Amino acid sequence: MSLVSIRLPDDLEARLAREAERTQRPKAEIALDAIVDYLQRAERKPFLAEIARAARSSSREGSDGLASAEKALPLDNEALAIADGFDAPEPKAKYRTREKKTKKR
Repeated sequence: MSLVSIRLPDDLEARLAREAERTQRPKAEIALDAIVDYLQRAERKPFLAEIARAARSSSREGSDGLASAEKALPLDNEALAIADGFDAPEPKAKYRTREKKTKKR
C-alpha cells in the first residue's frame, strides 16, 4: 500500500479529527473511505449520463422514456452491483405469513 500526504485547511482537519473521535476510527481510514466513495461516484457519472442521453433520445422518437427507464432499471442496478464487485441481492418479500395457531387438547 502506498503512502499519500495531503495538506488540509485547519478547519477541515478539525472536522476530520472530530469525526475520527466520534466514530473511534483513524483519520486515515475516514479519508480513505471518502476517496473510495468519490472515485466510485466519478466512475459511475459517465454511465449514468449515457442512460440519461438514451432516455432523452428515445422520448424524442415518440416512445415513452419513463417506461423505457423503468424496464432498464433492474439491468442498471445489476450492472452497478457487478461494477462495485458484489452480487445484487434478490429482492425480499414485503409481506410476512401469519403463523398458524395450534389448538391445545
